Amino acid sequence: MIDWLTDVFSAMQGWLFETAVQPLVYAIGLGGWAEDAFDATGWLLVGVIQILVLLAVIGPLQRWRAVEPVTDRRAIRIDVLYTLIHRLGLFRLALFFTLQPLFDDLLGSLRMAGWGTFHLDEAWPGVTDVPWVAFAIYLVVLDFVGYWIHRGQHQFNWWWSLHSLHHSQRQMTMWSDDRNHLLDDVIHDALIVIVAQLIGVAPGQFIAVVAFTQLSESLQHANLRLSFGAIGERLWVSPRFHRLHHSIGLGHESHGRSTLGGHNFGVLLPWWDMLFRTANFENRYDPTGIRDQVEPGADGRPRDYGQGFWSQQWLGLKRLFGRA
Repeated sequence: MIDWLTDVFSAMQGWLFETAVQPLVYAIGLGGWAEDAFDATGWLLVGVIQILVLLAVIGPLQRWRAVEPVTDRRAIRIDVLYTLIHRLGLFRLALFFTLQPLFDDLLGSLRMAGWGTFHLDEAWPGVTDVPWVAFAIYLVVLDFVGYWIHRGQHQFNWWWSLHSLHHSQRQMTMWSDDRNHLLDDVIHDALIVIVAQLIGVAPGQFIAVVAFTQLSESLQHANLRLSFGAIGERLWVSPRFHRLHHSIGLGHESHGRSTLGGHNFGVLLPWWDMLFRTANFENRYDPTGIRDQVEPGADGRPRDYGQGFWSQQWLGLKRLFGRA
């Protein structure tokens, strides 16, 4: 099944590249980047498929069992913009032209220091190198890394100053997953890419893992009253489980008001929350957001996290440097 899906995707990627991307690349004088453009076409195709799934599947689910009525459509439109930037490859394209050389130098330095690539799928020949088994292994390993990255985003003041933008959305929908500060995304993606390189995730497998993870995260953020039940909630992160992570106070405060931490950091699997005692399985659907944006601060006013894309990015930098 996986081989068949891979063949279909490869055929679609080749067609899209030859009919649209390659002519454009040569037309603007970047023929020397054709191989990289082919890889970028894969990400573009994945993004298009994801957005179609959002519109055709998760959108109707939201309308069927909404947690709350939609009252702030402007905030949702900004989230749609974040989604298009990330899912259609624009963010990755910017990283390629700005940070890819640094990534290559860093990985080269790690290998020279003795941190060679360990091909995890070769650990048990005949078993771990089976495509679906390798996919599952990489999914679990990268999810474990994602859990600790997420814990870090909630543990360190400087990182929370960026990540808090993601939690400032009070109208959560399927579009909210990519609502992040761009610098926060750079740090997150850099860590994931480095680990993926060190454990030998093949490019095709990496795209599949990222695409699968992103779709699941879109479902988790949906305005959807959905629990997976007593057993299912402990196997996979549900919209209810993740909404609690976004709830005011409880979701990102471990020791009372204005503390850092929280509950339910799992990206895909709640196993890590259960193992490290950060899980909360209460069946509740609280309002989402951050306490300081709904309660007055020292100046008598709630904190402003921005209404538009650029204001949100600018205020995130001001928070980072203690100016907001």
